[in-house]
Amino acid sequence: MFGVITGVIEDIIAVKIVSGEPITWKIFGIIFIITIPFAIIGEIVADNIDFIAIFKKIAGLFKK
Repeated sequence: MFGVITGVIEDIIAVKIVSGEPITWKIFGIIFIITIPFAIIGEIVADNIDFIAIFKKIAGLFKK
């Protein structure tokens, strides 16, 4: 849920800065629909990766 909320806010800011268009309910709806898959992918992929283990493995390659 947090990923969807932050994604929507982030995309609203981006649309406003890039296009200068006013944010209408139609634009908000489009942003919301587009944000949901990316939030789900982010939750599935980023939250299930053990970055510490990856960094330790990479650091071990440079020690040799």
